[in-house]
Amino acid sequence: MTHDDCAADGTAVLVFPAGMPKALAYLARAREEGRRVIGSSSLGYDPARANYPEWVSLPYVTAPDFVDEMSRAIDELKIDTVFTPNPVVWNYLNRWLREAFAQVDLEPATPPVENDAAPYRRAKDFAASLCADPLPVAARSLPISMVSALEIAALFHHSENIPGSCDHQKIRALCEIFRYAPEGDMVEIGCLFGKSAFVLSRLAGLYARGALLCVDPWSSEFLPQKTEWVDSTSSQRDFEEVLTAFQINLLPYAQGTVNYLRLPSLEAAQVYRRGTVVETAEFGETRYSGHIAVLHIDGNHEYENVRNDMAAWAELVQPGGWIVVDDYKWPYGDGPRRAADEFLQRRQCQCAFFTGGALFIQT
Repeated sequence: MTHDDCAADGTAVLVFPAGMPKALAYLARAREEGRRVIGSSSLGYDPARANYPEWVSLPYVTAPDFVDEMSRAIDELKIDTVFTPNPVVWNYLNRWLREAFAQVDLEPATPPVENDAAPYRRAKDFAASLCADPLPVAARSLPISMVSALEIAALFHHSENIPGSCDHQKIRALCEIFRYAPEGDMVEIGCLFGKSAFVLSRLAGLYARGALLCVDPWSSEFLPQKTEWVDSTSSQRDFEEVLTAFQINLLPYAQGTVNYLRLPSLEAAQVYRRGTVVETAEFGETRYSGHIAVLHIDGNHEYENVRNDMAAWAELVQPGGWIVVDDYKWPYGDGPRRAADEFLQRRQCQCAFFTGGALFIQT
């Protein structure tokens, strides 16, 4: 039965217990899908009740009358699905529903204990893969020792919770180039929610490199990239909201080593060249060396803008430092590729390789 069918015949999904964070997240998704949702709890007073359009009180699963009360709710309220994020409740219902109400679905389909552990297993697997098979980099210097697998797993796990297009292959490559990078600042042009900024800041800390400067106007004024579908999609963003999300994502890890300039790239480059201190109300004061170890260019992808970004910042990258041009192969245009190729024709570089959608260049 589809969700539309459920709405049409009055059947409902029961969320029990209804106040857990995953229950509230499920409620939001279910209501967006047009499903009839009933909240439930065993508490005498549950603040979550105000979030649900319908509510039914149930005993604890350990209570003698739970089976009778749950059976009555299923029959009278036309419940065809039960969602529970509680592992104990899930185990109980998984057995009982199969015996008493085989027609009622239990969500999630796999035990919550498995779902809770899955993201950490993925992080552990990512770190193990990176440690066992490092990305070969023909760099000008010998690599320093890799940080522990646990540190890499932690970086990967936290980055997965931040929206953005920095994929696993790109994170893998960033983890590797920091082993070859000199000391100096990290500068990112184009940050949005801060996914790649988080990766850069953590790697800079793990490998004792410099501070991270994030540059982004967070403004629709600088959006147009002469690509209709990209521009129309970007125009839907509330950039004040995106900036707040960036601050939320980076603030816990900043500790005086991360800051930002809410400016277009070329204006920010002038500020960076004039001084070594950036101060914001949210991140406080951050000191920079004025010499760049890793430059990540992921701003406006229109050719002129990428070329100008590279002209304004690349000469500040130290010998042996890295320039990462994101979306070198971009399905919506060729601005990053043209600008990066011109740069490679003008400058001698130690090595360059493409992975994770980005071109990595060691100066």
